[in-house]
Amino acid sequence: MKLVNLSIAAAATCLLATSAYALKTEDRNVKGNYQVEYLKAPGAVNSIGEMFTGGELYGRLRSNSFWWDWDNQNNGVTADNNMWGLGGSLVYKTGFYKGFGATVGFYGTVPLHNDNKDGFNPTANYGKAGKDTYHTRADGSEGSIGVFAEAYGEYKAGKTDVKIGRQGIDSIMLATNDTKMVPNTFEAAVIENKDIANTTVRAGYIMSQKLRDHQNFHSLIAFEKYNENDDSGAHKGLTPALISGAGEDVNPEMVLLTAQNTSIPDLKLNAEYVGVNGFVNTAIAEANYKIKVSDGWTLTPGIRYLRQMDDGAGAIGGASLSGKFKGNTSYTGAKGGYTDPNSADGSIIMGRLVAANGPLELTAGYSKISDDADIIAPWRGFPTGGYTRSMAQVDWIANTKNWALKAVYDFGKAGLVSGFKVAADYENMNFDDAKAATSGFTDRDIFHVDMWKTFKAIPNAEFKLRFATVDAQPSTVGGIDYNSYNEYRFEINYLF
Repeated sequence: MKLVNLSIAAAATCLLATSAYALKTEDRNVKGNYQVEYLKAPGAVNSIGEMFTGGELYGRLRSNSFWWDWDNQNNGVTADNNMWGLGGSLVYKTGFYKGFGATVGFYGTVPLHNDNKDGFNPTANYGKAGKDTYHTRADGSEGSIGVFAEAYGEYKAGKTDVKIGRQGIDSIMLATNDTKMVPNTFEAAVIENKDIANTTVRAGYIMSQKLRDHQNFHSLIAFEKYNENDDSGAHKGLTPALISGAGEDVNPEMVLLTAQNTSIPDLKLNAEYVGVNGFVNTAIAEANYKIKVSDGWTLTPGIRYLRQMDDGAGAIGGASLSGKFKGNTSYTGAKGGYTDPNSADGSIIMGRLVAANGPLELTAGYSKISDDADIIAPWRGFPTGGYTRSMAQVDWIANTKNWALKAVYDFGKAGLVSGFKVAADYENMNFDDAKAATSGFTDRDIFHVDMWKTFKAIPNAEFKLRFATVDAQPSTVGGIDYNSYNEYRFEINYLF
């Protein structure tokens, strides 16, 4: 990868910079991952009529632009391209009458420019990450999105909150992940309770998912390009035909259980269980302990362990997310580096150390995926998120070793540049060469920078520049580097 790109990014990091939140207004915070936190949601009302007259409407306009520059273009697979879309959302929240309320959110986006319509292979969809600014159709063309991604009823009683309907769900393995135009949401029933001191427990029964670039809700786990779960982390061996052939449900339900406890001062404990009946069960335990080392500095060591337990996915789709071993209950061919190509059993051990002092935060992280199966995680929550994963990367392939460094500096909090924040990270991903030949992944170094800026002269607006450069090893087949690229993103958010 060209050294000049790293130099430009480093220089930009020194020149530019935001507030503690990506964007903050009187009624909302937009977090760094662009998830909205409502500060002034409607409260209790005295009648059903007041539920609506006392409700609140929240608006948002967005612009997302993408530029991709590949080191080597691969005919029919990759090509330099530009993407640009405009979109936004209207979310209405009612007041709460005797504990009952509701939320409806309409989200839309319109592609204004994309190179897929300008002489490119019509079915290749070179947009890659930029495709979330539009809906990709089976013929490769792009269409607008207009969808009620949120539509749920809610009941609050004491320290219990129940939501039923279309909603965002955020945990380690599931995420709203609203970084483009339309959030990733689920059709589900979720109950959360905080009656136990310093403890939050949650249970969810989830029936379907709608990815960010999809118009309709679909299977949580079945893979079919354009129609089902075709997320970058999807298991391509779990096709509707193979699932049906194995006698399993193409649209299985998911059970989600999460718990967080902070009873011990400075210690945060998290646990999570995700079960997709007939496919896979995943259990996660995490601990983070904050240590005050001086008047200004704190150190927070953290550890996360993830265990994936096969419940049928291995026999249907195989151990590799690539689908290499799909449809084989007793695979006897080349194993591609996988000990048991028919098993989805796997695990990850992760560790990190976070040092913070005022506007500065430094993180060093490491993750090691066991030499078993790839981790199934197509729900936009990233198994290694917060430890090693960098933008747009899948680093949970079996026997992969990853380490990462991240620095965040809030220039506004430091009193240097108002409304300016920079986050930069570096990740080294070391894939198992035998498995890389199966999955198409190769060893790589990633350097990624995010820069946010708000201006007092333009209230309620935020501007964000993102840059990533990926220096990857050549493909194990043919020896040509088709995996290295530079990516540029420019985003504008406006709340009204």
